[in-house]
Amino acid sequence: MWNTLLTGANGFLGSALARVLSSRGHHAACLVRPRADLSALAGIPHERVEGDVTDAASLARAVQGRDVVFHLAGVRRAATREEFMHVNAEGTRLLCEALVATGSRPRLVLVGSLGASGPSRPGHPRVEEEPLQPAEWYGESKAEAERIVFSYADRLPVTVARPPRIVGPGDRENLVLFKLVSRGLRLELGGGPRPLTLVDVEDVAELLLLLAEREQALGQAFFVGHAHPLSLERIQEIAAEALGVRTRTLHVPPAALTALATVADGVSRLTGRRLALNRKFARQLLVPAWTCSGAKAERLLGFRATRDPADAIRRSAHWYREHGWL
Repeated sequence: MWNTLLTGANGFLGSALARVLSSRGHHAACLVRPRADLSALAGIPHERVEGDVTDAASLARAVQGRDVVFHLAGVRRAATREEFMHVNAEGTRLLCEALVATGSRPRLVLVGSLGASGPSRPGHPRVEEEPLQPAEWYGESKAEAERIVFSYADRLPVTVARPPRIVGPGDRENLVLFKLVSRGLRLELGGGPRPLTLVDVEDVAELLLLLAEREQALGQAFFVGHAHPLSLERIQEIAAEALGVRTRTLHVPPAALTALATVADGVSRLTGRRLALNRKFARQLLVPAWTCSGAKAERLLGFRATRDPADAIRRSAHWYREHGWL
C-alpha cells in the first residue's frame, strides 16, 4: 500500500481522489492550509498536514516518507497573471525541489489541465503530441507547471494528467450554470453551440491511480475525457430536466459576456471576492471548442473514461438541491 500526499486535497477532485485511495487501503495525507474548509473530506480517513505549496518549509516536512505525491493544488480564479503563476507554477517548482531533496525519488503525479494545451477546433480534439498553446492566464500557468515537472524527469519519476471540465456532485466550478437553470434561465451564446469534452470526477480519480503505478506513464502527459462532447446549451438542458425546471432562453452576444466578465473581474480586484463569472470563464466559453482525445491513455494504459457526463450532470443537479446549493 502507498503512503501518499495530496496537495489540494480538500477540493472537488482532491477529495474524490482521497476517497478512492482510502477505500483501496492507501494512506492519504492531505496538505491543507490553516483554517481551510475541510468539509469535502468529512468521513474520509486521512492524515491532515498543514502547509501551503508556496511555503517551501511546509513542503519539505510534508513530503517526507511518501511513495506517491498527487499535486492538485492551485488557483482557478485570480485577478492577475502573477497570482496564477505564483501558485500554479512556482508552487509546483517548490514541490519538485522538496521531493528531490528527500533523495528517495517518490513518484509525482501532476494534475494539469486541458487549458494548458488551449482550445481545439470542432471535429479536431486535442492530442498530447501537439504543442501547448494556452489561451489565457490560467492555462499559461498550468503549461508552465508541466514544463517545470518534466524538467525534473531526470531526478524524479513524473507524469501528468490533463483533464478537461470535470463534473460531478460537489463541484463548484460549474455551479453557476445550475444556479441559472434553477432560476429558469438557459444561456445561449452567440456563434454556438461549441463542443466541450467533459469527464466524470470518478474517471479522473481512476486515471490518477493508474498514473501512480504504471511504468508506461512515466515522463508522459495524458488527456482524460468522455468520447462524446456536450455543449454549454446541452449541459443546461440536462440540468433543467433533472431539476424539473422549465427555462426561457437568454441569448447572449459574445461581446456582452466579455463585458460582464470584465466588470466582474474589476469587482474581484476591489473586494477580494472571487466571483463565478470572470474573464477566464468567459474566454473558455467563447472559443470554438474545448475537446481532447483519450486515445493515448487507452493505448498505453488500457484506460477509457466510461462514465457518462450527462449522468454526472443529473446527479450533480440533485446533489446541489439536496445540499441547499440551489
